[in-house]
Amino acid sequence: MKIPKRIAAAVVNSLKGGVVPRTGLAYITVGRELEIDALLHDVDIIADGGASFRFIVGKYGSGKSFLLQTIRTHVMDRGFVVADADLSPERRLQGTKGQGLATYKELIRNLSTKTRPEGGALTLILDRWISGVMAEVAQENGTDISHEQQNELVSRKIFEVINALNEMVHGFDFAQLLNIYFKAAQNGDDETKAKVVKWFRGEYSTKTEAKKELGVNIIIGDDDWYEYIKLFAVFLKKAGYNGMLVLIDELVNIYKIPNSITRQYNYEKILTMYNDTLQGKAKYLGIIMGGTPQCIEDTRKGVYSYEALRSRLAEGRYGREGIRDMLAPVIHLVPLTYEEMLVLTEKLADIHSQLFGYEQRVTQDDMIAFIKDEFSRIGADSRITPREVIRDFIELLDIIYQNPEIDPSGFIASGALKHALPEGDEETEGTDFAEFDI
Repeated sequence: MKIPKRIAAAVVNSLKGGVVPRTGLAYITVGRELEIDALLHDVDIIADGGASFRFIVGKYGSGKSFLLQTIRTHVMDRGFVVADADLSPERRLQGTKGQGLATYKELIRNLSTKTRPEGGALTLILDRWISGVMAEVAQENGTDISHEQQNELVSRKIFEVINALNEMVHGFDFAQLLNIYFKAAQNGDDETKAKVVKWFRGEYSTKTEAKKELGVNIIIGDDDWYEYIKLFAVFLKKAGYNGMLVLIDELVNIYKIPNSITRQYNYEKILTMYNDTLQGKAKYLGIIMGGTPQCIEDTRKGVYSYEALRSRLAEGRYGREGIRDMLAPVIHLVPLTYEEMLVLTEKLADIHSQLFGYEQRVTQDDMIAFIKDEFSRIGADSRITPREVIRDFIELLDIIYQNPEIDPSGFIASGALKHALPEGDEETEGTDFAEFDI
């Protein structure tokens, strides 16, 4: 496969640094077909006016973030707008010191479309909406109408969108800001347009400031930011997109909150989102959250410590290991098979050789030996993750590239790459690779 060097560099450098690349995922996606199919089925429901909510659960380095970014790429290609954010001590779902609003700001900052995949697409979306309405009016009425008549017809169509939002919570204020933006665009008033964008980004700190600059007596805050996400989803559909997908990763940061009451408030916000999507109170909106098994299933501090969520999300009587329900609200990631890891290493070796312009010397047998070496340590079957394997393999490729005198087969066999797993585990021989059928 041929891959542009800038994308190859982004993929290799990101993976070596232990993070998921924002571009080039299609070149390295391996496995996860069931998970991707299940999530894309949700996307079809969202496009039809429904809503969905899913948890992606897996331990650190198991591929949660990779799966989220893969879905992100898929849905942007399907005409969706994607907003993603990682939670942190400063970004939560609910807070009293701006933590909830900080998450909203991050989501809007990362608003992405197919033509603006790197984020920052809010202004593009608003301008595209107005241009689309003007083009629609021109197509329906031709060029015979006057400029004044065209503006009147455009205004009517704009108000059709605005009126559709009025019935929703905070819909009147949201629609009022859209109207201000539209009139500013008509008048070439870039300063007012910038102020509206600032409001939508949640950057007004006081109502007085917003009232003075825009004439609206409301701002987005910690308690109501999610209501505006629902408004955005409906507006985006009216603006010509198929819906909105919200990706929230690092749910473990809520689990780490020391104050139990604060944690419960955050879990209550999750419950609100979950109920809204399942009960039809949200439209054209999908929400996917990523977290570790502990932060979800711990009944003392995790999501399951909130009984209303545990009763909705926990597996029923028929759930058991080895049998997967991909229609459940919680999707548990299973480890990649040895065969899938081999395919992944082959892809990475190909990308690495193209990036640095050399003839690949690592054979398939070398890759098999490498994978056996990685999984031959005590506890590797249950504890080693794709992130660790990928980082080790890229390190191997770097060393062999920079030291052409090294024989890959002998280097791997010599144990030069061996290192102990955390917590003092020792290496061992004799791991059963009977399943590794190449």
